[in-house]
Amino acid sequence: MRGPGRERDVVVQSLKAAAAALLAWFVAADRLGDPMAMMAPWVALVMVRATVYGSLRQATQQCAAICVGTLLASAALSVTGHTLGALAVSLPLLVLLANWPRFGDQGIYGATTAVFTLASGSVSAASVGHRLGQAALGAAIGVAVNALVLPPIHLRDVRENLAAVAREAGDVVCAVAGDLRGGDWDARTAAGWSRGAARLEQRLDTLHSARRWAQESLRLTSGVLRALRRAPSSVPAEEEDERWSRITGHVRALTRTLVIAADEDRAPAPPDGPVLRTYADLLELIAAACHAESRRLLGEPEAGGPDGRAQAVWRELHHRLQQQLREHAGREAARATVLGSLLLQAESLWTEAAPGAAREAAAGRGTVREEDDDRASAHRARDDRHVAEQPQAGRDATGEAHAGHGATREAPEGHGATPEAHDSDGATREAQDDRGATREAQDGRLAAEEGPDSRGPAAEADAVRIPPE
Repeated sequence: MRGPGRERDVVVQSLKAAAAALLAWFVAADRLGDPMAMMAPWVALVMVRATVYGSLRQATQQCAAICVGTLLASAALSVTGHTLGALAVSLPLLVLLANWPRFGDQGIYGATTAVFTLASGSVSAASVGHRLGQAALGAAIGVAVNALVLPPIHLRDVRENLAAVAREAGDVVCAVAGDLRGGDWDARTAAGWSRGAARLEQRLDTLHSARRWAQESLRLTSGVLRALRRAPSSVPAEEEDERWSRITGHVRALTRTLVIAADEDRAPAPPDGPVLRTYADLLELIAAACHAESRRLLGEPEAGGPDGRAQAVWRELHHRLQQQLREHAGREAARATVLGSLLLQAESLWTEAAPGAAREAAAGRGTVREEDDDRASAHRARDDRHVAEQPQAGRDATGEAHAGHGATREAPEGHGATPEAHDSDGATREAQDDRGATREAQDGRLAAEEGPDSRGPAAEADAVRIPPE
């Protein structure tokens, strides 16, 4: 009661309704002296609704119902001339009209007005006029009091219900993590998780209702009227409702998967104990993210999302579970199915509950992909450069080889040329050896640069092959 909250709003609206009834009686009875003054406070009392727009809409509906009830009862009395006959004629019709959607929940006031009109004794045109006039007066006073005296603006309910959904989602996930880590869980324990998820869905329905009330409370209260009430300046966006609706669905799917795995009559079996303990660590990170979101929605100063350490732990646990999933897939398909479903729900929950962490992870993957692309482009450019350099080296070595063969052919013509021919043959062999060494060095350098992502021996051979003359 000391701070803003639902309890204070209820007290304020109750006091406003009582004040509207007192004001209507004062005006109708003391100032106007109307014989039908009791109609004014009666109508004013019920006109102080949860929203200004609701007050105006229901004032219109109730005034219409009162008019119909008064006129129909007066006409029935004038026809039958007897109160009992008039009631027998008018009440069935008025009760049927009360179900007309255009009257909303105010249609029943037509039947009650007919009873009061016929019970008063004589019915005349003057009494009908006074009755209708006082009903209109009470409706006007009720709407005015509700709009001008602390007009109800229900923005706080949306924020509080969103925070409650986040907190309860974290509680359910944390309970699942604790039981999985302990290892002592069965179908009854899984049923308890399922009931927690069902309560979370009920809280989500309350959030949707609060959102509708917030939207209605903003109608007809803009400008001056909103300045009369110090209300929260902002309300969480509707995208937050959708986000936590998805989280609720993932929590529900997670608990349903565990319920099926715990059923001894069903084929899927839960993963091994060590795997479930790793998965429990993953769920605790999700629960912490949900609780942090709850504190953030309530505006707590130290409410922060997962830090870098939590994100690193998440990546490590997720990688470990993926490895264990591959191991399960090679041994037991039923356990791998359950673990794959649980891992999918955990990934979805982390993405929704910690959107900042998910964006950073995606950005990190994009950076790694860009770095891989840059390395691949550098490798291709290096290959092209080596291929462009090889033909020139091949032509030089081939030219030296041809010169050596020419010197060999000239050797029979003179014994003096024989040592020179031998020297040329040696130079040719040395050039070929140098060319082979160069090719081997280039192959080794390319393999070292490309590492495990090399294009293979055939590709390297194509890169360094000497084209024919």
